[in-house]
Formats: sequence, structure tokens, C-alpha cells
Amino acid sequence: MKNAALTKPRIQKHAVRKIALGGGQNLLSPERRLDAMLLNSPDLFAEQNMVVVDLFSGCGGMSLGFLNAGFDVVAAFDHWKPAIETYRRNFTHPIFEYDLSDYEKDCAVFKEFKPEMIIGGPPCQDFSSAGKRDESLGRADLTVAYAEIVATVKPKWFVMENVSRAEKSRALEKAKRILKQAGYGLSQKVLDASLCGVPQQRKRMFVIGELHGEDGAILPYLEKNLSPKPMTVREYLGEKIDVKFYYRHPRSYQRRAVFSIDEPSPTIRGVNRPVPKGYLGHSGDLVKASEVRPLTTKERSLIQTFPENFEFVGSKADMEQIIGNAVPVKLAEYVARCVCEYMRNEKSIRIPVLRPSA
Repeated sequence: MKNAALTKPRIQKHAVRKIALGGGQNLLSPERRLDAMLLNSPDLFAEQNMVVVDLFSGCGGMSLGFLNAGFDVVAAFDHWKPAIETYRRNFTHPIFEYDLSDYEKDCAVFKEFKPEMIIGGPPCQDFSSAGKRDESLGRADLTVAYAEIVATVKPKWFVMENVSRAEKSRALEKAKRILKQAGYGLSQKVLDASLCGVPQQRKRMFVIGELHGEDGAILPYLEKNLSPKPMTVREYLGEKIDVKFYYRHPRSYQRRAVFSIDEPSPTIRGVNRPVPKGYLGHSGDLVKASEVRPLTTKERSLIQTFPENFEFVGSKADMEQIIGNAVPVKLAEYVARCVCEYMRNEKSIRIPVLRPSA
């Protein structure tokens, strides 16, 4: 990084308010207008404008979810150029290209922003069912790097996201030991995105830490706000999708590949392939594969709950990977609002808490 990038840029105090009102690029979709009205309450910003830094930000799913919930995301860090360019296209605050595995060389860059919360999802390929599930490949070390950064910077809060398989990893256990030694109370929960306002079956683990807090303190909030039933693609997209069935390429032909919009989407992955010419079908397919098409790149981004005006840049392969890697916006927003509700109830901070809407 150049030295100039280490200097905290001038960020408007109410950066979230600017985005919500349409200054710069407006990322709030029409269905979030009520939220925007609440977020622009003077009382809210007088009492709560928590400064957030996003590590391993990708294209910004976590950032946007926390912005929607009223947090002031002031900077992001990532190391993959296509994701960085997409992030830069959509947000007014800066993103820095930074190798977070080399955090030891200069943690001052993170401290410069004086974050009260650090959020982020360390790359999960070495844990995920779509990856090689081999921690020795090195990317699992980034979970430990994330913990080391948090323990060094010491924000009041952190929120870490990863795939559900990471729960059983040695890297997570090491990361949690680091965080406990740094004084954080930890709450850990695997959430199904389809119960959190996302039309997709996508299980993700969240570890939430409060400095000098109690273990498990956020769990009641993460659990009690869940929807009683999964959200379907039709319920979320309505007329924005013009098919009733679609093809999602399976990891194995022992699994079905044709799905209905009247159920949650299977997990949006980093690849989006056409129906193979030799595909013979599966007994679980709802219609013949020859009668359907795969989802478009835009449809996949909407199922990841990015707003329609969110711009993805790069090659088609890059965009599909960016979308598949992202934390669904509504899932991040759900977690952010649960943390807000805890703050409101436990710390007497007046923050409006809404369930994520479609």
C-alpha cells in the first residue's frame, strides 16, 4: 500500500444518511424506504453511529447489510481486484487492496479508522463443501489472521462470517482462543439464510464478539427473530423472475438440478453453468432439464439480495464468482439488526429494529 492510503480519508459523519437519501449512489431498494426513514432519525444518529471497518469485504454484501441497519461503514479491505472494483463502483467510502494474511506488517492501517466494530468473512474455500475441505491449503489461516487483527485493534464489537463447516475446524478453535484471551465474550450461531429474509438455503456461521461481554449474549436475539418458514424465490422476487423452474448445476449428478421458484433457491455458488447436452435428469427434478434454463447473473445477484441497481464489474466468470462468494445482504442485515436489538435492550440505545423484509 502507498503511504497515502494509510491516511484516513474524510468521511462524512452521517455517511449512511447520505446513501439512504440518495446522495452518491443510492443502494437502498424501494422496499427499504421505511428503513431509510428510520435510519434518518436525528435521535438515532445522535445516539448511535457506530464506526465499522469491513475486512475480507468481497464486493460488499456485509457492508451493505450493516449500512442498511444503521452502522457507519467507513472503510473496507480485500485482496481480489475484481471484487475490489465492484465494491468501489457501489460505495462512497474507500476500499483498500491489502493482503490481510500479512497483517503483522502494519495493523496501524486498521487502527487509523478507530473502528468500534470490525466485520468480515475470511475466505472459506478450505472449509466449504464446494472447496477442497483441506485446512492445510492455507486460506484457513485467514480466519486466524482476522482474529489477530481484532485482538490487536480491540474494537468494542466484531462480527465474523464463514461457512457452517468452519465450526469444526482447527483454525476456528485457534481464532476463538485468541479472541477470548483478548477479552471478548463470544456468541456463535449457524443461520439458515432462508429464515433471515433471503430466498436461498444457505447455512452460514457467525461468531459475534463483544469486548468484556458475556458468552452467548446475542444468541437469544439471533434465534427469536428467525422467520417461522423459509422464504421462497417467488415471495422475494415476484414478477422480477419470468420462469417457474430453473437449472442449477449440481456438484454431483446424484443430486437434483431443477428447482422451483416456490421454494428457496439452493446455495448460490461461484459458478453458473448451462444445462449439459448429455444431462439425463434426476428423479428429484421437478420438470425435464430440457424445458428450463439456468438463472441469469442478475437473477443470482437478486437471490443474494443485492438491490437491482448494484453494479457488478469484470468478466462473466468473475461476476459469477463475486456473487457466489458474497454474504447475502439481507443475512448480514439480519445479524446487524439482532446486534442492534441487543444494544438497545442491554445498553439502552434507541435503535429501531425491523425484521428483514423482502
